[in-house]
Amino acid sequence: MNEDRAYISRLVDIYGKALSERQRDVVDLYYNEDLSLAEISEHCGITRQGVRDAIRHGVETLNSLESALGFYKKSEKIALLVSDIQNCDDIERAKSIADSIIGEL
Repeated sequence: MNEDRAYISRLVDIYGKALSERQRDVVDLYYNEDLSLAEISEHCGITRQGVRDAIRHGVETLNSLESALGFYKKSEKIALLVSDIQNCDDIERAKSIADSIIGEL
């Protein structure tokens, strides 16, 4: 559970529907709501070990999906390219960057 909170939170946004409802809820409460294992345990009516297991399995699933599909990585690359276009004064360079974005999509 040492994963970067912002990264896992973003993976939940992208791949959350692939998790079981319980995993999604527990991972969301832990990474987005910053609740402790004890608080999540009480909220969900499961043991702290059950919370820990749900988080571990959920994060493993999210990481596996990102490794296989790479949507997070692509979205980060596209965001950087969009930023480049916003800061670009050369129309030809902007067109080239736009082509790169299309290629990523």
